[in-house]
Amino acid sequence: MSRYAIINIAFVLLIAAAIGLDRAVYFPWWGYGVIIVAYSGICAYGASVMSAQFFMPARCRGAADSRAIAITFDDGPVPGKTDRLLDILKQYQVPAAFFCIGNRVKAAPQLVQRMHAGGHLVGNHSYGHGTLFDLLPAGRVAQELKDTDEAIHAAIGLTPRFFRPPYGVTNPMIAWVMRRTPYTAIGWSVRSFDTMTDDDDKLLKRVTRSLKGGDVVLFHDHCESTLRILPAFFEYAGKAGLKIVRIDELLNEKGYRA
Repeated sequence: MSRYAIINIAFVLLIAAAIGLDRAVYFPWWGYGVIIVAYSGICAYGASVMSAQFFMPARCRGAADSRAIAITFDDGPVPGKTDRLLDILKQYQVPAAFFCIGNRVKAAPQLVQRMHAGGHLVGNHSYGHGTLFDLLPAGRVAQELKDTDEAIHAAIGLTPRFFRPPYGVTNPMIAWVMRRTPYTAIGWSVRSFDTMTDDDDKLLKRVTRSLKGGDVVLFHDHCESTLRILPAFFEYAGKAGLKIVRIDELLNEKGYRA
């Protein structure tokens, strides 16, 4: 049973108890408002924090005692950016995972082929990454994932098992799809927020200040600041005794379907 289902049961019982108390003695009207606000707040937190695993299971980090970490890149492929990123990864011989947007895969399959040829893992990040993706009905969510799988398969001949929801937002519709498909939902334990800063020092400090074994780091293909700080990040990880491995190795799960 999901945490969402447990919370629903708990709040139904709480409302029932409040109604019973109101009939028997007295329950203030504003008390119902407090219950509703608390319920809404918990659901909002669960929707926006994948590691809470509120609506569905998600893999957000590897073993705590691991001396390995994984780096992931969202929103590609982006011509002019992803190719430079791949050059950096090749230069430092670092494996990564790319959670790709389906329509961008279709527009630039050669970059996805480079990812695969370079030993990187390719995952599903929806087809359009729309701002309102988390409001789509379950059928539309399933179709987005299917279309992305087909684009990735057309490029590299493999179908991903790893799916990262756009913005890391989950809800009952996405959970419904996850229960009926062979995907593993992938989150992160270190979020770079590289889309919100051009300050290289600030970005590097943010992703290294608490870096430890088992961490999954979230970056984005298209951020210039990320491209600039990656060599320093690799150097920091090496000095800290952390090995960068592919996320399927870190999580000990297959990244593609058989």
